[in-house]
Amino acid sequence: MHVVATAGHVDHGKSTLVRVLTGMEPDRWAEERRRGMTIDLGYAWTDLPSGATLAFVDVPGHERFVPNMLAGIGPVPAAMLVVGADEGWKPQSAEHLAALDALGVTHGLLVVTRSDLADPADAIRRARDEIAKTSLGVVEAVAVSGATGAGLDDLRAALDRLVAGLPAADPQAPVRLWVDRSFTIQGSGTVVTGTLGAGTLRVGDALAMGDREVRVKGLHSLGRPHTDLSAVARVAVNLRNVPKDALARGDALLTPGAFRHTDLVDVRVHGDPVADLPATLVLHIGSAGVAATVRPLGTDTARLRLRHPLPLRIGDRALLRDPGRHHVAGGVTVLDPLPPALRRRGAAKARAIALTTMDGRPDPAGELRRRGLLTGQDLRTLGAPPATPPLAGDWHADPAHWADLKGRLNGEVDRYAAAHPLEPGMPVEALRRALGLPDRALVEALVEKPLATREGRVTRPGGPALPAPIQRSLDLLATDLADRPFHAPDADRLRALGLGPRELAAATRAGALVKIADGIVLPPESVSRAVEVLRGLPQPFTLSAARQALDTTRRVAVPLLELLDRRGATVRDADDRRTVAGPPAGVSPGAGTD
Repeated sequence: MHVVATAGHVDHGKSTLVRVLTGMEPDRWAEERRRGMTIDLGYAWTDLPSGATLAFVDVPGHERFVPNMLAGIGPVPAAMLVVGADEGWKPQSAEHLAALDALGVTHGLLVVTRSDLADPADAIRRARDEIAKTSLGVVEAVAVSGATGAGLDDLRAALDRLVAGLPAADPQAPVRLWVDRSFTIQGSGTVVTGTLGAGTLRVGDALAMGDREVRVKGLHSLGRPHTDLSAVARVAVNLRNVPKDALARGDALLTPGAFRHTDLVDVRVHGDPVADLPATLVLHIGSAGVAATVRPLGTDTARLRLRHPLPLRIGDRALLRDPGRHHVAGGVTVLDPLPPALRRRGAAKARAIALTTMDGRPDPAGELRRRGLLTGQDLRTLGAPPATPPLAGDWHADPAHWADLKGRLNGEVDRYAAAHPLEPGMPVEALRRALGLPDRALVEALVEKPLATREGRVTRPGGPALPAPIQRSLDLLATDLADRPFHAPDADRLRALGLGPRELAAATRAGALVKIADGIVLPPESVSRAVEVLRGLPQPFTLSAARQALDTTRRVAVPLLELLDRRGATVRDADDRRTVAGPPAGVSPGAGTD
């Protein structure tokens, strides 16, 4: 299926043309038929000579109903611009064309009606000249008469050529169905209609509607039920357990997690100079029209503050309109639906410069380069899904920013170690704050050898030398142990030496002491020497023999032998005797702490 919107001045025969082409009445309201003037959107469809199905969205031409017209053309990929041969180019012809140009519509057809009332040549020439100045460029023109039927076959053939040249829609893309009607059918519930421009809808699908989830109960298109529908299509969606007043024109049904609702957006303006724009305009996109305050940033860029959020992505086309002057102020391209705050002096000027580098094309690498870090979910809602695996959790980073963070992390760890020599490394949370990171997982992902993460801290094995007071205490301990190297000092002696719990922990982390048991420490060379002493005993040996050979107390001998058992330096048998196993290298000085 293909979808085309009509456009053109009031009373130039748009609805008559649709009626003749389709055999259907596009004017839905009795008042429209009574007054002979389209007020709201109308819908009809037909089969073209090629067999392709074409649906029309018929829009009103009167200036009072321009918002309704914009709701109709907003989601549609092509337009049929209608001009009466007897009246020629008129104000609403120009406004409708300006709207199509602002929205960036590039496919269209000129139809000059009422060719039975006047020679269409002048109307064709003027209209084509005006159209050529816009995004539509050079278009085919057909002269017809709805009253006599002249030219209708040529029009059908031209419509066939128009739709054959339309770009194919992506059936795998996320769904964003702009609602143009909402009503209730007895026994079925709430139904909404719209033009599906991309993606696929299926019965049973879960869709996002604002902050709530809704389910597709049924699908219809062109009067027939379907189990699934792919773009481009006119669709009617029956929603399960949704009250009619929960949805209105301008709302959107979305693939969950695929779009970001935002009320702040940076845009490039195509049209009136940004400096000349009124402070308040209406932003039209899809079927929505939302009041927006305008803050100029650069010569052609601005920040828009919307009265209420809309689901916007990078590259979206919309238009700005001044309803007071009935004037299309220009089209806009969404550059950033997640813009930074402008709080510091000079921030607006810097932002204007940054916006000059953006072209409105989704680019995940570019977004990461500008922002440093983003989640994959953020990238997807911006319309720039990630092209590489995440670094941690769902986080992605610009490579240069990631390398800079690694360097900063190393520096922070070293500074913290120098300022807090008795602590076992820098807390991960303190590192997260120091680096300004949003997630602890990023800190852990940044840590690489020789750094290590242990018990919520980042450490550097073999880090800075022990503080001088601790080293002096260790020297005194070495003097104490010179004659009896296995006579570990008790708690009182340790305190007297200046080795409290924090100092002992620091010395143990640095490898200057080995913790034998709670409150019992020895230098690593004493532990290595103990193995050699025990190797000189008749094998296997008892605890008593070991204690005597080591000239120490049972308080030290029992945990020291258990430590050697754990290290594999000694092997304990069923009779509670031990044998020294393996070469001395198994317990070399400086071995890790248990």
